[in-house]
Amino acid sequence: MNDSAASGPTRTAPAVLDVWCELQCPDCHAALDDLRALRERYGDRLEIRLRHFPLEKHKHAYAAAQAAEEAMAQGQGWPFAEAVLARAEELGRSGERLLLEIAGGLGLDADEMDTALIDGRHLLIVDADQAEGKAIGVTGTPTYVIDGQRLDGGQSQEGLRARIEEIADRLAAGES
Repeated sequence: MNDSAASGPTRTAPAVLDVWCELQCPDCHAALDDLRALRERYGDRLEIRLRHFPLEKHKHAYAAAQAAEEAMAQGQGWPFAEAVLARAEELGRSGERLLLEIAGGLGLDADEMDTALIDGRHLLIVDADQAEGKAIGVTGTPTYVIDGQRLDGGQSQEGLRARIEEIADRLAAGES
């Protein structure tokens, strides 16, 4: 426990924004600008969590989700996810080779990433995210959940950032 936290003012937990994402999805790539703006506006007052929802129509999305979890384990989850989304179309052609290239470019241990993809150490996380997403009605990506409210970005990103900000502001003010 941090000593300053014990002696300082009580700090509330950050609001949580779960983002069900698929790393081969062009709509998820388009959503990155909104996620960056939310990070900039809220900093550590909003925890943005990457949740995996690989779609069957994208051949390499499941491997990309596992690779993102390995990148998370190596301390570069979001930078890796953003780099993969920036090259989503190329991922469709290059597959796992591109994932390893991106990992190396970020200074991650690409050999460990390769091993993780082979041994499936992150399968349970990806499968659990996908199952939870299905259970709450996620059908496409990106889908956001904040304060129990599901916002579907798969059809349109229009107005979603403003809605997320409205909810996050309310949560930050301590309102229900």
